[in-house]
Amino acid sequence: MEILREHLGRKIGISGPQYSILIAVAHLQDTTGVSVGAVAKAMHVSSAFVASESGKLARLGLLSKRPNPHDRRGVLVSLAALGRRKVESMSPEIRGINDLFFGALNKQSFAALCAAANLLVKGSHRALQYIATFENEPRLALQP
Repeated sequence: MEILREHLGRKIGISGPQYSILIAVAHLQDTTGVSVGAVAKAMHVSSAFVASESGKLARLGLLSKRPNPHDRRGVLVSLAALGRRKVESMSPEIRGINDLFFGALNKQSFAALCAAANLLVKGSHRALQYIATFENEPRLALQP
């Protein structure tokens, strides 16, 4: 999946993770935009990462950023006109890749895949919390 995102991102001059942010914004924005935090949550990455990469995408003219009127500390992002044109121009290829990638799945198997992915995300959070407990403690030499 990362290779596919890199491929699609290269077509418009951005990285795979930036492509993922662009597509997430396209799907999540409403008429006013979407918060950086909501994009980060949907992608299971940090808000700092989304803020940094969305800033780069804004400098390229692909995203628009504006203050969140409901939370002045936050920012809302949305596709800029150029970003919308780029995503729309790639839609046939994105659809084709998705058809190849998910085409073997029927409605039931796709629902099962989504359920399994959600369970893996929850498990990954628990695993990261587990690792964090050791990262915050001094390293102990292994003893029998």
